[in-house]
Amino acid sequence: MPKGSNVPVPTTALRVELGWRSGPGVPDTDASALLLVGGKVRSDADFIFYNQPQHSSGAIRHEGKREAGGQVTDTLIVDLTRVEPAIETVVLVASADGGTFAQVPGLYIEVKDAGRGTVAARFDSAGATVETAFVLGEFYRRQGAWKFRAVGQGYSSGLEGLATDYGITVDEPQHTAPSAPPVTPVRPATVPRPVPAAPPVSRPAPPAPPAPVQLTKVTLTKASPSVSLTKQGGTSGAMRVNLNWQVRKQFSGWGSKRGRAVALHADLDLDLCALFELNDGSKGVVQALGNTFGSLHQPPYIHLDGDDRTGAVASGENLTINLDHKQAFRRILVFVTIYEGARSFADLHATVTLHPQFGAPIEFSLDECTVPSPVCALALITNTGQDLVVRREARYLVPDRGVSMQRAVDHAYGWGMNWTPGRK
Repeated sequence: MPKGSNVPVPTTALRVELGWRSGPGVPDTDASALLLVGGKVRSDADFIFYNQPQHSSGAIRHEGKREAGGQVTDTLIVDLTRVEPAIETVVLVASADGGTFAQVPGLYIEVKDAGRGTVAARFDSAGATVETAFVLGEFYRRQGAWKFRAVGQGYSSGLEGLATDYGITVDEPQHTAPSAPPVTPVRPATVPRPVPAAPPVSRPAPPAPPAPVQLTKVTLTKASPSVSLTKQGGTSGAMRVNLNWQVRKQFSGWGSKRGRAVALHADLDLDLCALFELNDGSKGVVQALGNTFGSLHQPPYIHLDGDDRTGAVASGENLTINLDHKQAFRRILVFVTIYEGARSFADLHATVTLHPQFGAPIEFSLDECTVPSPVCALALITNTGQDLVVRREARYLVPDRGVSMQRAVDHAYGWGMNWTPGRK
């Protein structure tokens, strides 16, 4: 599509993919969407992005990134039938983190019918210079039907400037004002006689303003694999660890002993787990296997929320860590196993996001699996005594014959536990 042109789109579920080529020096790029009435959002809840991945109406969901063959995509799932009648426009945005769009090769937006996989619209954006945010396209209503328009409008002020233009309240870094010099108090010559105070009048407190949108995030990579939760201010409250996934292809490259391809089942079951070691010397595991879901308010202060089989970013597998008891932790290793539906992580894309209650989210994608691995170490959280550090592991393990996946993780990280068979 040329810039400014428009096409009708189906109102069935749509996959909106922002894509670009990866490579050295290419900044991280993110997809987001804004639902507008009269050119503005009704509230910050109408902004869908990595820190607020689903709209309350269910019309838009941020699904997340995947990378294959040097191509990266970030996806939004859009159901136009669920967009509220008051919404006139859905704006589709790309933002670059750590660089400009002049450094992002092959940027495009593509609208697909999610069920059939057919392409309804595609716009290739070219000629970017200093822009750090782009409105690539928009859905808009026209005579009772929905259309897609290729926009291609860039912003040098980044996602923050773009969001502010559309009425979003953005959280800004707090700057401490220089302290004023001390003032020497002056005693008055005469002290007036105190007047009895009138009884206080009870008045309802004004409603608190909504919390501003937090745009910051941390992306862990091979080159920069660690982050300090202490420096991020995220060492208290509950920290949720989310795993979501997508199947890249129809078939897995690792199958029977003869190497035949085996189909990945629709009910692929991945299990998020955690090995823990506390400062009192106790060790254990939190996992669905054996119904050892843990506890949030007593040792080990880690709880597995449930067992998901969809991989959806809004649900997926979730593990919660109570950082109010961080002094109890020595180390926590978060890992994932394949319970059923496949024999390896090959052809599976997964994203891990840690959501501290009082800090920026921390995310990373798993590397492509090139070995017949049914278990992957995801992240190691270590309490150094002065700091709480999260390290990206993204390490695929291949258990020896007859060795369980849990025991393979234990051996790789030196936990030293005894293991017995278990089941869900």
